[in-house]
Amino acid sequence: MNQYVSGIIEDLRKKNPGEPEFIQAATEVLESLSVVVDKDPKYQKYGILERIVEPERSIIFRVPWQDDKGQIHVNRGYRVQFNSAIGPYKGGIRFAPSVNLSVMKFLGFEQTFKNSLTSLPMGGGKGGSDFDPRGKSEAEVMRFCQSFMNELFRHIGPDTDVPAGDLGVGAREIGFMFGQYKRLINRFEGVFTGKGFNWGGSRMRPEATGFGATYFLQEMLKTKNQSLEGKTVAVSGFGNVAWGVVQKVGQLGGKVVTISGPDGFIYDKDGVVGAEKVEYMREMRASGRDRAQDYADKFGVEFHAGKRPWGVKCDIAMPCATQNEVDENDAKALVKSGCKCLCEVANMPLTLEAMKVIIESGILYAPGKAANAGGVGCSGLEMTQNSMRMHWASEEVDQKLHGIMVSIHDLCRQASEEYYGKSDNYVGGANIAGFKKVADAMIDQGVI
Repeated sequence: MNQYVSGIIEDLRKKNPGEPEFIQAATEVLESLSVVVDKDPKYQKYGILERIVEPERSIIFRVPWQDDKGQIHVNRGYRVQFNSAIGPYKGGIRFAPSVNLSVMKFLGFEQTFKNSLTSLPMGGGKGGSDFDPRGKSEAEVMRFCQSFMNELFRHIGPDTDVPAGDLGVGAREIGFMFGQYKRLINRFEGVFTGKGFNWGGSRMRPEATGFGATYFLQEMLKTKNQSLEGKTVAVSGFGNVAWGVVQKVGQLGGKVVTISGPDGFIYDKDGVVGAEKVEYMREMRASGRDRAQDYADKFGVEFHAGKRPWGVKCDIAMPCATQNEVDENDAKALVKSGCKCLCEVANMPLTLEAMKVIIESGILYAPGKAANAGGVGCSGLEMTQNSMRMHWASEEVDQKLHGIMVSIHDLCRQASEEYYGKSDNYVGGANIAGFKKVADAMIDQGVI
């Protein structure tokens, strides 16, 4: 790693104490960029790394709301507008107790490069709150969303910042926030994605992240003259992302044998296949119980309480839940189980130590900023449909999504070949391809 990059990382650690997720994400990207800076000194000349790791704007605000018993609660709201060099800020809103500034910055930073890879004109941002919608009534969730929007509306707009859903924020929450935004500004405009189809949403959005990751996986396997046909896949989570993966893997001939929740994971040797099982995943999500055991009870399969699925024998692992869900020991278990490919579907699901284990093992490995870009890619398609005042059919959206993922895969391999002399370094390739488009735009636009 060159001295310039080392200095940026050291300075980041000093300036951002207590932000481990952000430091982790920035370190992983910056280490990949040493070869770029060595080859082209303009990025150091124009201070691009110093600027690209600093959010353009971080907004923190209080969100007071009243529960059904009349008690007042106060949560903290965030919107980190990380980079707008190639388009308006774009990224989800997350409601979860784990939300803090470090998590928002890491997600906004990752989103910048992910959005760049889609080739759509979208900058990077992320937002959310430490509010937990689980166990809350619909009226309480509505009051919270309206209070959240009472501040956030000042900072967003279709040409400024276009939020979407994320962990804890689905169509219901998007609806409540959009309704309050519309009420405050007295305009109907495409300021959110992930909207209900009847009022401006796009077909395919709920399953887009999972579908897109599986398309990316399919392209990776093709480079090894393989397909998903007959492959066994271990998946974590059971929300929209995992649900999309389960469907598309099944359609392409593979078999997902695990899903998981905070309570543990299930193992279904026959696979999470068929309309009944796939539909039940939606019921699990809608129930708000957040229990993988419900699936085991329903279909009479194994349940492993308090454990993660990474010791299960599989051909492919697709972590779909949350950041740092795969640690060093999990990675070693995957290697030992015979896993031949790991495709990140969540944002940064591997720790740095786990990444090292997977890379050193020679397992085919796709980073989330490339593989899970289908969700924001479909959001970009929703923005286009809103601007055109029209809807595309599911088949057309799916076709465009597939094209975006094939293009991202090709960009990663081209950058890997150019800078590493081999085409299968997807981690470095994704970081470099995503970075160069943003960095060159920043140079063109001056010191801002």
